[in-house]
Amino acid sequence: MKRIHLFEFEDLPWFPNWIRICMTRLIVVMHKKFGTSEDMAMLLADLIKRTKTKKIIDLCSGSGGPMLDTIALLRNQHHLEDVELVLSDLYPNLEAAKRINSSSDYIRYRTTPLDATHIDDSIQGIFTMVGSFHHMRPDQAKSILTAVQSKKQPICIMEINKKFPLLLWWLFIPLSAILCLFITPLVRPLTIRQLIFTYIIPVIPLCFAWDAVITSGRIYRLEDLDELLQGIKEDTYIWKKEVIEGKSEKIYLIGYPKE
Repeated sequence: MKRIHLFEFEDLPWFPNWIRICMTRLIVVMHKKFGTSEDMAMLLADLIKRTKTKKIIDLCSGSGGPMLDTIALLRNQHHLEDVELVLSDLYPNLEAAKRINSSSDYIRYRTTPLDATHIDDSIQGIFTMVGSFHHMRPDQAKSILTAVQSKKQPICIMEINKKFPLLLWWLFIPLSAILCLFITPLVRPLTIRQLIFTYIIPVIPLCFAWDAVITSGRIYRLEDLDELLQGIKEDTYIWKKEVIEGKSEKIYLIGYPKE
């Protein structure tokens, strides 16, 4: 594989969770700009109809990501009114969980950690990973794909196909930090802490910029997905991968059991 698995601040166990939450709120804003929810809803609507599965388990949800808008689109525009969503994360955003769990009867945010690489057999549904699959090293990524296939559960993975040339990373990091300054006012909820550590003590822009650019080197491209699927494909399970053009280029991988 050509991918480079450098560290991201979000992945570090010691990284302050409140900064991680501020960064995931910025990611929500970026997904809105990229139209991720619309593309996810299109893919999931087809997957739900194929598999007759009405429960979605989102892995690595952070502050909710694009899945909150996705479930609304599925229920309102795709007329799948009985679809439910469970959000989860290795580092749950308890503030978001409290808000979501008290305001919806078809969305639930797990308040206990869920490791995407070790999912209990009792958890079943359509698994989704949006902008998070690149956090997994190849052995972890392959184990996730193997696990859902052996459990005969559907999965939908999507990544924004960022392309920052390796030799120009030094340039894109400050540009990403500047971008953070412009999109912070769009964050919801926008807290005093996020404002202070963005505009006065710029910890969040620096961490966000590093992670945003490093992601480019960690994305699994189509040929990388082929390599991950090598040796694990079974005749009873279908895998599909493609690139979506639109507001941004996205790579997706879908898997589901044959009927």
